[in-house]
Amino acid sequence: MAVHDEYRLANFYFDSKAYTDAARMLEGVLAEEPANLSVRLLLARSYFHSAQLGRAEAELRRILDLDPAEDYARLMLGRTLERQGRAAEARPHLRLAAAMTGETV
Repeated sequence: MAVHDEYRLANFYFDSKAYTDAARMLEGVLAEEPANLSVRLLLARSYFHSAQLGRAEAELRRILDLDPAEDYARLMLGRTLERQGRAAEARPHLRLAAAMTGETV
């Protein structure tokens, strides 16, 4: 299966709330396209929604290493840290995401 088709199928799984299946598919896509931030972000979201919070955190940190201005990844990292009971660590990420998008915390 072509990488593009795998990505489309992963999106279908994600939209169907089959987050673990989406993550599994996206891991293969990412192996082929490691610099693709869209794939990384969808993978992080799949991990988040399937409660693989450690993996979500690691992927979000990779995204932010590559693109510190990625506001949605910053917001998701804050939410991921919150879900892990790490509110103090989450707060700066949430504030920065809010400042980047003009939202209020």
